[in-house]
Amino acid sequence: MSQRPEILFPLFGDIRQLNGIGPKLAQLLMNADLRVPKDFLLHLPGGIIDRRLRETIKDLPPPVTATAQVVVGMHKPNERKGRPYRVFVRDAEVEFQLVFFNARKDWLQKTLPHGQRRIVSGRIEMFDGLLQMVHPDYVLTQDEADTLPPYEPIYPLTAGITQKVMRKAVTGALELAPELEEWIDPHLIADKNWPNWHDAIEAAHAPTSEFDTSPKAAARERLAYDELLSHQATLALARETSRKKKGRATTGTGVLHKQVLEALPFDPTRAQLRATEEIKADMADQERMNRLLQGDVGSGKTLVAFLAALAAIEAGGQAAIMAPTEILARQHIQGLRDWAKTAGITLDILTGRDTGGARASKLEALANGETQLIVGTHALFQDDVEMLDLRLAVIDEQHRFGVHQRMRLGQKGQGTDILVMTATPIPRSLELSNYGDMDVSVLDEKPGGRKPIETVLISAQKIDAVIDRMQGAIAQGRQAYWVCPLVHASEVMEATAAEERFKELRARLGDAAVGLVHGQMPPAQKDAAMADFVAGTTKLLVATTVIEVGVDVPNATIMVIEGAQKFGLSQLHQLRGRVGRGAQASSCLLMYDPPLGETAMARLKIMRQTNDGFAIAEEDLRIRGAGDVLGAAQSGLPRFKIADPETQTDLMHIAQTDARSLLASDPKLTSKRGQAMRVLLHLMEREKSYSMISVG
Repeated sequence: MSQRPEILFPLFGDIRQLNGIGPKLAQLLMNADLRVPKDFLLHLPGGIIDRRLRETIKDLPPPVTATAQVVVGMHKPNERKGRPYRVFVRDAEVEFQLVFFNARKDWLQKTLPHGQRRIVSGRIEMFDGLLQMVHPDYVLTQDEADTLPPYEPIYPLTAGITQKVMRKAVTGALELAPELEEWIDPHLIADKNWPNWHDAIEAAHAPTSEFDTSPKAAARERLAYDELLSHQATLALARETSRKKKGRATTGTGVLHKQVLEALPFDPTRAQLRATEEIKADMADQERMNRLLQGDVGSGKTLVAFLAALAAIEAGGQAAIMAPTEILARQHIQGLRDWAKTAGITLDILTGRDTGGARASKLEALANGETQLIVGTHALFQDDVEMLDLRLAVIDEQHRFGVHQRMRLGQKGQGTDILVMTATPIPRSLELSNYGDMDVSVLDEKPGGRKPIETVLISAQKIDAVIDRMQGAIAQGRQAYWVCPLVHASEVMEATAAEERFKELRARLGDAAVGLVHGQMPPAQKDAAMADFVAGTTKLLVATTVIEVGVDVPNATIMVIEGAQKFGLSQLHQLRGRVGRGAQASSCLLMYDPPLGETAMARLKIMRQTNDGFAIAEEDLRIRGAGDVLGAAQSGLPRFKIADPETQTDLMHIAQTDARSLLASDPKLTSKRGQAMRVLLHLMEREKSYSMISVG
C-alpha cells in the first residue's frame, strides 16, 4: 500500500489537538464519525445565521434571529425560583426585553450595566404582545463588535456537541488544511468556474447566504465532485484491474446456442438478444469481462445468463451461476434443466447442504470438467471447490456486495469473465455510483404474452373479505402467495408473524391447502414447502420476503402483501413480480394498516399506477433516498459526505468519464495530475485503490 503523503499528515492526526476538544468530546465526535481533522473539513454547515448589525429590529417579523446595538435600561429581577430575570433595552427605534432564566444577578448587572451600550444577538420572539430575546447568543461591548461574524454557519450536531464546540473544532481543522496540487481536469475547473480545493474548503465553511449552503454553490459543487471523482477513480482502477488481470478470449461455436433458441416455445425479446451479443462479444475479447445485466422482474435474465454459459461451454470451459439463497439456487436448477437437456450439457447444484460422499463426488465432477454448468450458493467459492476450466461466473442478485467482493468471485478460474445480474432496476445515479467499474446491459422489454398485474389497495380491516376471495380462487384451482409484514429488522420476529398467519389461514382454508416458508426454517423444510407449492399440492404459500427474488410458479396468480406500507417500493415491486408469470390474469393486493399518511398513500398508489420497475425505482430513490433502493444490506453502497448521487448524476457521469480517461492515459498515476490524484485518494481514504494501481 502506498504511504500517505506527508502533506496530509496534519489532517489525520488526533482530534484532541483541535481547540476545545478534550477526551470526552473527542469520544462523542468519533462516535459521530468525526475521527480526524480531515473529517471536520468535509462536515459542512447546513445553514447560516445572519448576524449583521441592524439599527433596529422594529420591522423584522418574529420569530427571527437578529443583531442590534442597544442601550441598557431597567433590570427587573424575580427572586422566585424558575421565574425569569428581565432586562429592558432599546435600539434606535424600539424597546424590547432580554430574558434570562437561572442567571446570576451579579453577572447580569456586570454584563449589562444600566445606561451602557451593548450589542446583543439572538432570537427575537413575541410574548404577551411584547418583543423579547430569551438568553441572547451574544452580549458584546462595542470594542468586541468585530469578533461577531456577519454570518455564522450552522452545523449538523451530535448529542453533547454544541455549535460553539463544532465551530471551534472546524476553525482548528481549517488552520491545518494545506494547499494541494490540482487533481481536477483544468478545462473542467475553467468551465465550471470552481475554486481550488483549499479555497473551496474555506468558502464552504464561511457561507454569506443561503445559496452558499446549497449543492449548486461553486465551492460545494467542487467538493462534491472531489468525492465523486475519488470514488469513480477507485471503480475505474477496479475496472482496469479486472480487465487486465489474466484475461482470456472465450469464443463459442454457436452450435448449442442455436439448438436452444430453436427449441424455445417463445421468441426471445430484442433486448435479450442484444444483451446476449454484448456479453458474448466481451467474452470473446482478450480482456476480462466485468458486466452488469439488469432488468425488471420477468424480463428474462436467466435465459441471457444461460446463453452466455453456453458460449463458455462451447469453448471447452465451464460456467457457474451463484445465487444468494438456496431457494433461488434450486429455482434456477428447475428452470435450467430443460434447456440443459436440449443443449446436451451436464448441469448440477452445490449448496451448503451437500456433505460427505455426495459433496465429494460433485467436487470431483467439477474438478475433472465433467460438470459443465454448476448452480449454487456461496458454497461454490469455498476453498476446496476446484474447477477444471471456469470461463464464466454469473453472480445473481449480488447488488449487496461492493466492487472488492465482486472481484474475488472469479478466482476459481483463470481470467474468468464476470457477469453480475440484478432484478432490481437501478436508477442511473446509483448505477453510476455503485457499478461504475462495470459495463452495463439493460433488459428493457418483457416477453410477449404476459398480462399486466392488477394492483389493488385494501385496508387490513377487510382481511376477512380477502380470505373469502382467496378461498374462491383456490376452489378454481388458482395458487397464491401471502407475504407477511416486515417486523423491524428481525428475521425471527418476521418468522413468528408468518407462523401466526399460517395457523389462521390453515384454520380457514384447510391444512392441506396452505404451506409456509421463512428464513428461520431448516433448509429441508423450506425445500419441501417450495416443492409442494411448485407441484400445486399446496395452493397458498405463506411467506416472509424470502420469496422476494427469483421464485417462479406460473400458476400462482394472486399476491397478498400484508403491512404493505412498511415495504420500500422496489421491494413491493419485486414481490408483485412473483405473480403474472403465466398466461393467466394476475392480481396483487396491497393490504395496509389504516390510517395512512399522505406520503404512504401516495407511495402505494404509485404501485397501482405502474408496473414499470425503472419508474418505481426512480420514485423509490426520490422518496427514500439511496439507503433502501438496492436491498436491505447496504455494505457495498458508497457513502458520501457532500455529494448526492441522486441530484448530481451529471457530476457523477463527468467524474466517471474523467477518471477512466485519466487511468487510460496514466495507468500508474505518475504524471503531475496523477500524483495529485493519489493525494485525493488518500484524502478520501481510498487506500484500497493502491493495491490496484500496480496490477498490470
